[in-house]
Amino acid sequence: MNKSLLLIIGISFLTVFQSFSHVQLFSNVHIISMENDAVLENHAILVENGKIVKILPMSEASSIKGSEMIDGKGAYVFPGLAEFHSHIPVAQNGNTEFQEESMWLYLANGVLRVRGMIGHASHLPLKARVDAGEIPGPRLFLSGPSFSGTSVSSAEQAAQMVRDEKAAGYDHLKLHPGLEMDEFLAISKTAQELDIPFGGHVSLNVGLVPSIKGGYKSIEHMDGYVEALIPDYSKVLDPEQAGPFSMLLVKEVDWSRLPELIELSLEHKVWIAPTLTLFDRYFGFKPAEEYRNIPEMKYVSETLVQNWINAKTPYETRGVLTKANVQPYLDFRNKLFMTLHEAGVPVLMTSDSPQVFNVPGFSIHHEIELMSKAGMSNFEILKSGSVNPARYFDQEGEWGVIKAGASADFVMVEKNPLKDLNTLKEPVMVVMKGEVYDRQELQKQLEKIEMNHKR
Repeated sequence: MNKSLLLIIGISFLTVFQSFSHVQLFSNVHIISMENDAVLENHAILVENGKIVKILPMSEASSIKGSEMIDGKGAYVFPGLAEFHSHIPVAQNGNTEFQEESMWLYLANGVLRVRGMIGHASHLPLKARVDAGEIPGPRLFLSGPSFSGTSVSSAEQAAQMVRDEKAAGYDHLKLHPGLEMDEFLAISKTAQELDIPFGGHVSLNVGLVPSIKGGYKSIEHMDGYVEALIPDYSKVLDPEQAGPFSMLLVKEVDWSRLPELIELSLEHKVWIAPTLTLFDRYFGFKPAEEYRNIPEMKYVSETLVQNWINAKTPYETRGVLTKANVQPYLDFRNKLFMTLHEAGVPVLMTSDSPQVFNVPGFSIHHEIELMSKAGMSNFEILKSGSVNPARYFDQEGEWGVIKAGASADFVMVEKNPLKDLNTLKEPVMVVMKGEVYDRQELQKQLEKIEMNHKR
């Protein structure tokens, strides 16, 4: 084939490629890039094929020709939120309806990235479908089936389970309670050899310090810290004395032990996933029945709501969830959360949905409210749901930020969320890899889900 023909083919290919290029200009917006806490007022975002090409002032936007023009009408744009401790629903007998509904519930609430923290084989095809654009959804990062006292029978079997999950294509490992030290060490060693991150609960027979030294990347629910602060560990091992998540022992906490734990956490680059709303709702003193008819429950089945009520009721029946028991525990968790955060331990935005009374997407706004009440700044809250999740998976700059070269994943809201967090509850528009979902489309999907679960 001669050079002239090759040149003609090359030019033709380039012309065809360019003709399929999708260029969008999101104009008249105020941008919170999350590179810092500044607001770029009266700017535009140029997107091509799902990637941000350029951020430019509106004075220069008129020079952009041949693009789809999307008027932001003065909206504020930020990179969106995260749910980095999710229990992604399982496809029941091949039925993926609840999975797909959950994807929409996240998007409708501006949640653009989700880390699944209790895995199932049905999650892998779900992620593949989202990645391929077959169904709308946030970025998914999947943990495999959990390692626990019931799923792990020996150190050898635990190590093989790590290898199997890595080979299956999971992104992360989830550890649950009940592991023995030799089993944990086998998981740790194999996971680090295969370069797959792991985290989760802290088994009582392992403890926080060995877990951190052994390579935990994330401590879910800030688990293990309270137990490590109790001088008499024998009480921690007694469920009657300790209560759920050692709730009944917080009055015995020795705060003088915390600086050493913080130093260890920073040294080993541990992340925390607070899930404040899980404890406020599941282990709070508000009666379970009072959650039955709160607005967001209409987006999940009556059976699921009843299951959540059934999960909380036994604690109420036993007299564990009195205000006298619960309030000191919630106060302790807020203090622990802010002490760790202010010391520099990085935080992931997490709410543990769908778990007890935490509906996908909606529960993140409860989490945000609790983070704010605990004392976290609006900028740091947004950071926990954008920049931090990208850093967690070593993908900083690829998403979770609004700048040239990053994926076009962002959310538009009416007001400045650095000043008003309530504006996050009602996205004007959600953009996911360049795909645009306006408020009308998001509301349409919410109404459809509500009809699917009409009481």
